[in-house]
Amino acid sequence: MTPLQMEARIVRYGELRPCKTAFIDAHTPGSNQKENFTIIGGGVSESPDQHVHIRETPGFNIGAAGQPPGCRNSLHSHRTAEVFFVLKGRWRFFWGRYGTAGEFIAEEGDIFNIPTGIFRAFENVGTDYGMIMAILGGDDAGGGVIWAPQVITDAKDYGLVLGKNGKLYDTKKGQSLPEGVPPMPLLTEEELKAFPEPTTADVIPNCVARYWDLMALSDRQPAKVIGENGKLRDRPGFEVEFLSRNSLPDTPYTLNRHEVLMPMRGHWRLAWSGGSTVLNPGDTAAIPPGLEHSLAPSMTGEASLYRVINTDDPAGLTGRLL
Repeated sequence: MTPLQMEARIVRYGELRPCKTAFIDAHTPGSNQKENFTIIGGGVSESPDQHVHIRETPGFNIGAAGQPPGCRNSLHSHRTAEVFFVLKGRWRFFWGRYGTAGEFIAEEGDIFNIPTGIFRAFENVGTDYGMIMAILGGDDAGGGVIWAPQVITDAKDYGLVLGKNGKLYDTKKGQSLPEGVPPMPLLTEEELKAFPEPTTADVIPNCVARYWDLMALSDRQPAKVIGENGKLRDRPGFEVEFLSRNSLPDTPYTLNRHEVLMPMRGHWRLAWSGGSTVLNPGDTAAIPPGLEHSLAPSMTGEASLYRVINTDDPAGLTGRLL
């Protein structure tokens, strides 16, 4: 693999292209400044304006959300896994039909394996622009977002209508639902009963891992974060590991699976027979199966990285091992 071929498999943080109209709450006050990024795969964006950096998916999608202080993402649910780690800032995650079932604050480097089927939302409660990186289960990322009814109702007041086809239409731009496409129906009260309302006592011990705990656990080997034998036991169709300075030997290694590298802190040198490059915080690198390569911090100081590897498990509900 040439350096140019490898670079085509790396999405640099500074080259991310945001979409500000990705979802139905794009005009709703409090949510109208958020930016959505689809890094590997098309994710669950509802907008034709969404730029997809790498279309080939390894059994899961990688994305990101960027928001200024005080901006929130509205209550929604997914059919497959949604995992976030905080790249920049301080974030409040909250969940439940009205967002009142539970909440916690996530700091930089913390990771949250959100239980499938709950309504969840998040808000930047820091003092600067923040970024959270996302892993979505399945090549199709679960086939779209399920919105809490009030989100769809509120959006209509600001000109946005979601079609049953999962596409967004802006009436303020003169757009309307195509002939034969009805609006997305609101969930009924009976259907809403199927969405769980777990407490913080249910969620935090089983679904949240803290950065500095993972730094400690990765002192001699990669820390298994999400997986059958992970700190957060689950089989969502991928595994997540956490690496720090001494997690890997300097020698090259080869995996027979897709590997996605997502640096959190420091600078990491990725080397293979055709060349080498440095990965920086916020970058995303998609390493193909069978490529012999090595990975090591390129400078002194704090260094950490999340690694996502596909498995043979089908994408589906999270928490299947709880």
